[in-house]
Amino acid sequence: MFFLGRGTDYNTSLEGSLKLKEISYIHSEAYAAGELKHGPIALIENGITVISIITDSSLVEKSISNIQEVITRGAKTLVVTNQNLPNANFDFVINIPETNPLISPILSVIPLQLISYYISKNKGLDVDKPRNLAKSVTVE
Repeated sequence: MFFLGRGTDYNTSLEGSLKLKEISYIHSEAYAAGELKHGPIALIENGITVISIITDSSLVEKSISNIQEVITRGAKTLVVTNQNLPNANFDFVINIPETNPLISPILSVIPLQLISYYISKNKGLDVDKPRNLAKSVTVE
């Protein structure tokens, strides 16, 4: 599974990918969407899931272009957005409220956390006790 984002949405994609790995044990990677054509696009194949976060109105056009690239390679797409996006044949869209750009990452990470949660529950995993994950950091 791949997560894509531009600007602050890239940070959100990193968190979404990490959460998925931590509680569902599914390999995922987050990429800055602008870097997609510089390597990661080679990993996109039929049936792979790509989650894209789009909350910055100035980056909508470029972000949609990235999504179209993965769609043409057979990827399943899920978009988390607060923008009015043109119908671009996304498989799923999760709309979040438009708000202050500093708050958008908080709102956009919630659906990603819920996706990870429900994937884990569907796999029969204990989301409250992920394996090999420490709840605290010890500094020596």
